Amino acid sequence: MRVTITGSSGLIGSALVRSLRRDGHQVVRLLRREPFTSDEARWSPADGCVEAASLDGVDAVVHLAGAGVADRPWTRAYKRKIRESRLAGTRTIAEAIATAVQRPPVLVCGSAIGFYGDTGGREVDEKAPAGSGFFAALVREWEAAARPATDAGVRVVQPRTGVVLSREGGLLGTALPLFRLGLGGRLGDGGQWTSWISIHDQVAALRFLIDHEIAGPVNLTAPNPVTNDVYTRALGRVLHRPTRVTVPKVALRTALRELADEGPLISQRVVPKRLEEAGFRFAHEDVDAALRAVL
Repeated sequence: MRVTITGSSGLIGSALVRSLRRDGHQVVRLLRREPFTSDEARWSPADGCVEAASLDGVDAVVHLAGAGVADRPWTRAYKRKIRESRLAGTRTIAEAIATAVQRPPVLVCGSAIGFYGDTGGREVDEKAPAGSGFFAALVREWEAAARPATDAGVRVVQPRTGVVLSREGGLLGTALPLFRLGLGGRLGDGGQWTSWISIHDQVAALRFLIDHEIAGPVNLTAPNPVTNDVYTRALGRVLHRPTRVTVPKVALRTALRELADEGPLISQRVVPKRLEEAGFRFAHEDVDAALRAVL
């Protein structure tokens, strides 16, 4: 295949690029800077421009670009950056695909389980309604921004990704140094549900969505979400370190502002119903096994 990818330098994008190239597929990386090599092309979401040759006749487009959601506290300015990066980028890609001479047959357009808001202990799948909060509202707009590609007859699938377990970044990678020192622990009371997926399964699922006739939202989470307390204990077991520290809610809210309640303290018990019904098989269904594999 020939696959065009945005966000190729991010945690998920870089792993997807490696996986595709390892299996002999050609990857075109869409970048905001001038291309240096033949496998790079330029796009500019701010200007609504995409190099036409990067889309014409490719087998799939995977759109993963966007400002990091949990990279810093949610100030008003950073929330605006998160929103604009996702809406402008998605609109630009969708409109460019819709007007391409040879349209790609599929657009895998990144999304997030933030769509559901705080679900408490209630288990939800893709049929659940949108939740409330800044990020839930953003995800609704974000997914709607891909409509030009859908209207042009392109199969658009929106992987709603959960917490991706990787040693290279994300929730696990960021906290790993503290846990290795025996200074890791649960967040708040630890009762909030975490819907996780290993980086291996994340990449495998994205490739599955390219290859199978699935459209619309698909949850990319392992079938067995766990509470933060269970996750914390599992990580301690894998690293052979104590996990007695507790980070109080008030400390998280002071440090992270609004992000605290829509990030580390949010409870999301999300299951991958559509993915499993389509026949996808997870390599890591158990959080202990996933952490051992990742670490």
